[in-house]
Amino acid sequence: MDKSKITLDFMQIQDHICKELELEDGKARFREDKWTRAEGGGGRTRIIQKGNVIEKGGVAFSAVEGPTPEKILSKLQLEKADFYATGVSIVLHPESPMVPIIHMNIRYFEMSNGVRWFGGGIDLTPHYVDLDDARYFHQQVKATCDQYNPEYYPKFKKWADDYFFIKHRNETRGIGGIFFDRMFSENAEEMDSIFEFVKSIGYLFPQVYRYFMSKNKSIPYGEQEKKWQALRRGRYVEFNLVWDAGTKFGLDTNGRTESILMSMPPVANWEYMHQPSEGSKEAMTLSYLKKDIDWVNTYA
Repeated sequence: MDKSKITLDFMQIQDHICKELELEDGKARFREDKWTRAEGGGGRTRIIQKGNVIEKGGVAFSAVEGPTPEKILSKLQLEKADFYATGVSIVLHPESPMVPIIHMNIRYFEMSNGVRWFGGGIDLTPHYVDLDDARYFHQQVKATCDQYNPEYYPKFKKWADDYFFIKHRNETRGIGGIFFDRMFSENAEEMDSIFEFVKSIGYLFPQVYRYFMSKNKSIPYGEQEKKWQALRRGRYVEFNLVWDAGTKFGLDTNGRTESILMSMPPVANWEYMHQPSEGSKEAMTLSYLKKDIDWVNTYA
């Protein structure tokens, strides 16, 4: 296993995901934007807009290299060396507030001095928390993790709860999922297994999101739900611009701004001191935006 194979496999995952999403949406098609980075490398950013289900989304692949910026060396406590980073990153914003926002990222990082690791994650951000949907999502993620190591899901779920947390709001971004980073082993077989696990998360993504697209796209909604969707999108923006490590890494490595910010929703809103009515479905959703909920078992 080397960076060439990892890069090729990630490109194939991008192709697979785009095909699956187009099939489920039934209308919109991805537009590809190939780009190059002055310091080395480039990528394929694919954007989908104004579909039957997906209002705006991006499925981005990148493979960039060059001298590691001092800011990254300092933050990650690394010795000076050149780097190579490749990955697939996805965020989808649906038209319907009854269909959740979803994010997935898988990535590989290596340095010329031998340092290398995998990272990634997948998480769900419903505008309205549906307990059956939350349980399904976490069951699917747990089943995928369990194929490789039964310790993965509880460890990575906790990591996601802590990572996808909007500290200045004291609420989670959504219902979480898994997050993992710096996965590495000196043992070649174990490293191959880590790579297979990372790829399995990439292939899980279209499976679970096609389920939500199909199941929830026809649920009726009105003006109140659209207003709430815009407010929840605002929270998504806040997290990505203030706390998201991927956004900061991209900007710190002089990445392509349009690709880095593809995660932004087409429309978002902020309302001063907004408080949902007591007992409303909006208030119920807020009550679930907290860490350490056992979605698989608690609400079964």
